Amino acid sequence: MPSRNHLDKIGRKKKKKWTEEAMEQALIEVKSGRCTVRQAAKEFGVPKSSLGDRVSGRVIPGSRSGPAQLITSADEELLVEFSLYMSKHGFPLTKQQLVSFASSIYKRQHRRVAFSKLGQTWWLNFRKRQEKNITIQPADNVVRGRTVCVRKEAVDQFFHLLNTVMDAHGLRDKPYQIFNCNETGFQLGRKRVLLPKSPSLGYKPVPSSRDHISILACFSAAGEDIPPFIIYSKAYPGGVCYKTQGPQNALYGWSESGCINSDLFKKWFLKHFLVHVRKERPLLLIFDGHKLSVNLEVVEAARKEEIILLCLPPHCSHILQPLDAGLFLLLKQRFTVLVGDGCATDAHFAVSKKEFSGVFRGTYQVAKEEEGIRIVKEGFRKCGIYPLNHFIINESHFMPSHRMGPVAGPSLSTSAPGLHTIGDLTAAGPSS
Repeated sequence: MPSRNHLDKIGRKKKKKWTEEAMEQALIEVKSGRCTVRQAAKEFGVPKSSLGDRVSGRVIPGSRSGPAQLITSADEELLVEFSLYMSKHGFPLTKQQLVSFASSIYKRQHRRVAFSKLGQTWWLNFRKRQEKNITIQPADNVVRGRTVCVRKEAVDQFFHLLNTVMDAHGLRDKPYQIFNCNETGFQLGRKRVLLPKSPSLGYKPVPSSRDHISILACFSAAGEDIPPFIIYSKAYPGGVCYKTQGPQNALYGWSESGCINSDLFKKWFLKHFLVHVRKERPLLLIFDGHKLSVNLEVVEAARKEEIILLCLPPHCSHILQPLDAGLFLLLKQRFTVLVGDGCATDAHFAVSKKEFSGVFRGTYQVAKEEEGIRIVKEGFRKCGIYPLNHFIINESHFMPSHRMGPVAGPSLSTSAPGLHTIGDLTAAGPSS
């Protein structure tokens, strides 16, 4: 793996001592017949072989030297804007995340390539090209801080940004245009049955691994919902009954862990949220960006649809996530009642994977009822999001302000002050 010092030495050795303007003038003189290639190269101080390549047509005039550029300049500008946007909205990217996003752009341009060519060399050159726009610093120096407690500075910054966004887009009195999406999980297990006690069996039953199912719910501050997204672990249940018995218009997906990931969030946002959300614009979508990973396609679609994406600070869901403030507890209580198993707990529900969607359909009805709508509205009020009220947050939730040791790798941040919203992103999109 090449080091940055090694690349700098190579760059100094190969740095050209001529300009494109001089090459263009030499090319004009040769094509006009006033000079030979040798004479023009000597007069304008350009390499004879490079000038000869342009005269013969082997090299297109104005092309850059060195290997072919992996992603276009326009796409790299978008990548920088995206990293600055995420930093200003509470979720600065790590090196691995940025390289991953750059690789996705490369794959979109080279659809037949099974792997990405972007590695350490590309990363070091990218840093050198963009050193005026971004900086690298340890995660504990970033305002969001990845600590184990709620930081008052992070909450204050979130409410400052929320206040700025609401004023800029006129959303203070529009609860129907303010949304929160959040994920909650259900751990399933085998139903318990009574068997005769028999020491002569000669074996001990091995407990099966429990299935984890996540629900991505989304509600407005007025209590309106987007149909839920049900995510199964490892695979879908057999058959199609899980769809026909589940909540109306629900979306289904699966992941290895049974939790949301970047691809599933993109599927939900593009094919579900944008389909079911009301048509008024702009909209504000508040979510935990550390669990629901955002990618470039989501940011591009949000900008086009006039949807402002706002990430919550880390480890604050219990005080800033409206759905955590009451609705999820109500849903799990209702789910336990419908399961009818006295042994069911919040962490372990005795219902099968196939039965889950049918039971959850009955559970989700509470969100449509007056009690559920009231609890959703109360959740937004308790968190101070709508009506906007920074002072409703109890000071006892905050930890004393002091520096914490880093618990994560360095992250990308902007070197320029100021707040960015989705409208600040460049109009240039990744090449197809």
